[in-house]
Amino acid sequence: MKKIIILAALAAIIAAYFVFDLGQYLTLSGVKDLVVQWEAFYAENPVAVLAGFFAVYVAVTAASLPGAAIMTLAAGALFGLVTGTILVSFASTAGATLAFLSSRYVLRDTIEARFGERLKAINAGLERDGAFYLFSLRMIPAFPFFVVNLVMGLTRIRIWTYVWVSQVGMLLGTAVYVNAGTQLAQIDSLSGIVSPGVLASFALLGIAPWLAKLVIGSIKRRKVYAGFTRPAKFDRNLIVIGAGSAGLVSAYIAAQVKASVTLVEAKDMGGDCLNTGCVPSKALIKSAKVAAMMRGADKYGLAPVEPEVPFKAVIARVLGAVKAIEPHDSVERYTGLGVDVVKGYATIIDPWTVEIALNDGGTQRLTTRSIVIASGASPVVPDIPGMADSGYLTSETMWDAFAAMDEAPQRIAVLGGGPIGCELSQALARLGSQVTQVEMADAVLGREDEDVSALARSVLEDSGVTVLTGHKAVRVEGSTLFAEHEGSEVQVPFDTLIVAVGRKARLTGFGLEAIGVDTAKTVNTDEFLATKFPNIFAAGDVAGPYQFTHVASHQAWYASVNALFGQFRKFKADYRVIPAVTFLDPEVARVGINEREAAEQGIAVEVTRYDLDDLDRAIAESETRGFVKVLTPPGKDTVLGATIVGANAGELLAEYVLAMKHGIGLNKILGTIHSYPTMAEANKFAAGNWKKAHKPEGLLKWVERYHAWRRG
Repeated sequence: MKKIIILAALAAIIAAYFVFDLGQYLTLSGVKDLVVQWEAFYAENPVAVLAGFFAVYVAVTAASLPGAAIMTLAAGALFGLVTGTILVSFASTAGATLAFLSSRYVLRDTIEARFGERLKAINAGLERDGAFYLFSLRMIPAFPFFVVNLVMGLTRIRIWTYVWVSQVGMLLGTAVYVNAGTQLAQIDSLSGIVSPGVLASFALLGIAPWLAKLVIGSIKRRKVYAGFTRPAKFDRNLIVIGAGSAGLVSAYIAAQVKASVTLVEAKDMGGDCLNTGCVPSKALIKSAKVAAMMRGADKYGLAPVEPEVPFKAVIARVLGAVKAIEPHDSVERYTGLGVDVVKGYATIIDPWTVEIALNDGGTQRLTTRSIVIASGASPVVPDIPGMADSGYLTSETMWDAFAAMDEAPQRIAVLGGGPIGCELSQALARLGSQVTQVEMADAVLGREDEDVSALARSVLEDSGVTVLTGHKAVRVEGSTLFAEHEGSEVQVPFDTLIVAVGRKARLTGFGLEAIGVDTAKTVNTDEFLATKFPNIFAAGDVAGPYQFTHVASHQAWYASVNALFGQFRKFKADYRVIPAVTFLDPEVARVGINEREAAEQGIAVEVTRYDLDDLDRAIAESETRGFVKVLTPPGKDTVLGATIVGANAGELLAEYVLAMKHGIGLNKILGTIHSYPTMAEANKFAAGNWKKAHKPEGLLKWVERYHAWRRG
């Protein structure tokens, strides 16, 4: 009943607004007429007019009706700057609070019942920084205040916090509008509009958001940097911690724009990608693919042969590939580019100071305007009994271990069914090891669609891998991994155990905890990749949300540019189009959403598929396993996502990445000439399948009649 009464009262106010055409008074011309009519009455009855204006203003804002801005101008014209500002300031807060309470009482329970999980994070943030967040919104007059009132009512922010922050936060905008109203009251002709006073008021209205932004920024900086002493001058413009993909690109950009930059790396330049990840794994995969082609040479009309696999020579080739690429990321190259490269461990002492424990002994302390944290990630090792003493390997430690082996391990257990686990399992099986892959989930590559996961499992098994999905590792005893499966215990004997269950951000040892930088699974950053300190940024795996080398390089541009030039303009990191490739044979490549994610997010999609067994080049090369699958909105050719499984899928995906980035639809892909015979034609034929599904049947019937008429 109380909710009904509140809704009825609001409905009555809104109805009166439209029935009595009250909006005519809430225009500039209407305000000017009212001011003329009420000036004399106000002079004789100031209290009554002030009380009446206050009540009407509260009613308008409480009902979220249009016209509050015009009434604020009217207050300036009728009551002057000081009185008008005081009156409107309190009236707007009272009305906003009533709208806030109405929204909270009538709608919040219903909204929380439906969206409770999603609101938890919002309410947690408001509990922590609600006052500052609300103040930021109130300081920007261009932001619809009635929206703030209604939306804030749905949250758990405290009423008193809402009241006092609104009162203080709206004061600047109120004063600007009231001042503009005092000037508008003096306009007697069109020429008056160009008077200095009016122009100054409108100019103040225009720059109010910028002033608010400066005030908010200043308050935030004072709060964040409280307790730290900023140096009078700085040794560097930028210090970058970590020389992986993100760190190298950050340092490179800084050097190119002639900033003084120090790059700190404790271990090998190039990070995980060059030394233990992308480069060595792809070199291993290529050797394994050649071995598989030799065994399957009959597909090409040749006599198959079982390859001899001198494991030591294979690993030497892998490490040779790393050595060949090393100069691209070397200390010498970056020193030549103008980067001060320091080998050692960096610790952030305060927001502007970094202390480096040098590898050759001693310490170096540098002050800097900005810092980019690019410390990367490390393998996750599950905490299960016996794991620590099992002699397990990870993607980081396996290469040195393999280099010391004369032959490939006879029995390998790979724990993990993600991209790394699948790539290593297939490659090592092709090189002659008996590989058993253990995955806790019901499928390998669990983030992909079911047809992709099923195909991945099939190619793994065809390569000789024993794939055990739905198996949870519970302990290691000696050279045996024990896993639970459907209530039973399964034993997986091994000579070598490789753990590939994921990677976690490197967060410790850099002083982040000591200075209060927020870290959970990653370094918490805003949309500009800044931490809680506006001059400390993070990029790459340590920042998330993606653990791809190409994303790390992408983020590095935003982090370094914002660090060096953010005082002029900052750029939001763009994650709209992120490609990913799993280098199985055949490859699995994806950009955008897939069917699984579309269903989870409630996005309606149309799926267009083209199978590679119909493609001339794939047939000629006996590479017919796979498909191209494109997701579009129903009836439209806009690409929402694409998944490609097949030979060179990573290269084929580039066309869809370009299409999504620049808004190119399937019609334009269909109209683009693709060389024949190439695998890339699969993209064109997929677009053709979409076009066939959307051909104008009605129009074609008339065209058929036209051609029949032409034949006589």
